[in-house]
Amino acid sequence: MTEQSTFEQSLTALEEKVEALSRGDLPLDGALAVFEEGLALYRRCRDMLTKAEQHVSKLVASEEGIAEEPFAVE
Repeated sequence: MTEQSTFEQSLTALEEKVEALSRGDLPLDGALAVFEEGLALYRRCRDMLTKAEQHVSKLVASEEGIAEEPFAVE
């Protein structure tokens, strides 16, 4: 995966890493390498979701018209 990979591409690659590890047929060195790659993909996906969440705003009506308020997590 590259820095230009989309969230969906990164998530698909992460799912493939999880499947490979779940099969249990990798040698230890290979499993560790796949685990490290999966961890990097997880972090990338998490960071992309955090950035997306920060951009989400809720439009609310106010006396002045439409105003933006930060998205509130309930």
